[in-house]
Amino acid sequence: MGEGVLGGLFGGYVSWSKFKGTPNDDWIDRLNHLWTVFLLALFAIFVSTSQFVGNPIYCWAPAEFKDHWVDYTKSICWVSNTYYIPMKEVIPVHIPERTEQELQYYQWVPIILLFMALMFKFPNVLWNIFNDGSGVNVDKVVVLAEATQMGSPEDREKCIKHIAIYMDRWLETNRETKYNVVVRVRQRLTKYCMFFCAKKDGTYLTGFYMFIKLLFCVNVIGQFFLLNAFLAMEYNLYGAEVINYLSEKGNLRESPRFPRVTLCDFQIRQLQNLLRYTVQCVLPINLFNEKIFAFFWFWLVLVATVTIASFIFWLWRVFFLQNKNRYCKRYLKLLDLIQTGEDKKLCMNFANHYLRDDGIFVLRLVTKNSTDLVTADLLAHLWKIYKDKPYNRSRLPEDDEKEALMR
Repeated sequence: MGEGVLGGLFGGYVSWSKFKGTPNDDWIDRLNHLWTVFLLALFAIFVSTSQFVGNPIYCWAPAEFKDHWVDYTKSICWVSNTYYIPMKEVIPVHIPERTEQELQYYQWVPIILLFMALMFKFPNVLWNIFNDGSGVNVDKVVVLAEATQMGSPEDREKCIKHIAIYMDRWLETNRETKYNVVVRVRQRLTKYCMFFCAKKDGTYLTGFYMFIKLLFCVNVIGQFFLLNAFLAMEYNLYGAEVINYLSEKGNLRESPRFPRVTLCDFQIRQLQNLLRYTVQCVLPINLFNEKIFAFFWFWLVLVATVTIASFIFWLWRVFFLQNKNRYCKRYLKLLDLIQTGEDKKLCMNFANHYLRDDGIFVLRLVTKNSTDLVTADLLAHLWKIYKDKPYNRSRLPEDDEKEALMR
């Protein structure tokens, strides 16, 4: 229903598939660059509408003020910064003491929300621009693998076979043909650190994806520091205060971080005389800002937790070599394709030297965006292609030093 409404409003240019994005990452990445960006953009539109459609500020002007003077008061207090002094406290006499309590954020909330959305989207944009440098179109592989679930058995088998042939050509093309001291040293380094992103060593996609994962982690943590600076408060503690308010009062009372009643100082020049006024103003927009930033604090904590956990999990997957062998062996055993000890040794070689990190990475994306059955069938075709290669029959998993000769 939502897709039809959007299509009617924007002439068919907005669709769920376009909003969903490309299936070249996992759901935690999409939580960052898709759903968080959507929420921030929605909040920015809502706050902007409240500012430009309604009256974002109301001020209690002196009785002698005429109508256009009242309008001027509202305008000057909106564009300049108001300040917050609790009702029970006396307004400081010295002007610098008042300016220390100024609220400098409320005019810029839509801008900062859009900037935060841009920061959440940036790692995904970087990933989409540069992941093709691996030599394989990850999007097409994952989309075609996902589409096989809807076709006939014959079409499904044919499509998976074509995907396997395409991946085999990619894997064989991205192999080192010259072996010297520099290449050997680099291969040793990439074996223990995929951040070298070596295309010929099968670590480009994996290393670059881990870098993108790291960017997501840095971004979501950095958002707390960004909001601390923008709101001029310890925003990282705001959620604890909200929980305390709710537990004691049962509702979210007005927070001094987002005051609704503030004070405004301005001067009027009359000939050579400067008349200074202090008026009390109401900021209805802070009623919404308070709820938005309270919700977003909990959302940031959730996103930060799952993003950091995902990064650590992917590190564990990548750095432990046996994980690649276990991943392949699980699917091949499911299809009863490993029956002898030689098959087990060949499977280790298949995972570590044929598929390598990038091949396993693409298969994991296929699994996350389709089903284990599709991955098993695709891996079975790759296994058959691999076993049919004449030089693989005599290879053992520990034959790293003889890899060039075996080709």
